[in-house]
Amino acid sequence: MQISFEYNKNKTIQALRYHFISRKEIRVMIVLVNVFAIVSAILFYTKKIRPEPFLLGTFIWVMMMVSIWYILPFSIYRKTKAFKEKFMITFNEREVILEKEEGFVEWQWSSFSKYLESPHFFHLYFNEKSFFLIPKEVIREDVLHELRSIFKNKIGKV
Repeated sequence: MQISFEYNKNKTIQALRYHFISRKEIRVMIVLVNVFAIVSAILFYTKKIRPEPFLLGTFIWVMMMVSIWYILPFSIYRKTKAFKEKFMITFNEREVILEKEEGFVEWQWSSFSKYLESPHFFHLYFNEKSFFLIPKEVIREDVLHELRSIFKNKIGKV
């Protein structure tokens, strides 16, 4: 099975957001900051604390969300040259072959640790922080089902 694609900037940035939000440490951090903000708001409302802890919690929450939602995805997109290139990817029984004008790379299925499906992409993970995005918009619906079963059998889902 062979697929040719290039990346759409807005959808790629959304996929990067999805990657960051799906990380366990980011989710834990969001929960902790939200709990801190809620507790400080309640304590401030009941006049148990001064406004500074409440304002600090609010500031931390806003900065964290701006970082996760805007700064991280846009900086990764800007730094990664691959998001501006055209690719052809081939899936077969033994390996995945990624080709572009300059050359190609082959990955055995065992090179991937997991895969994740987001609304617009398949995320093929090599490890916790390194992954490759395959856009779903260029794939026919019947091929999408086939790809899902290949990924499930060869890699294993998160």
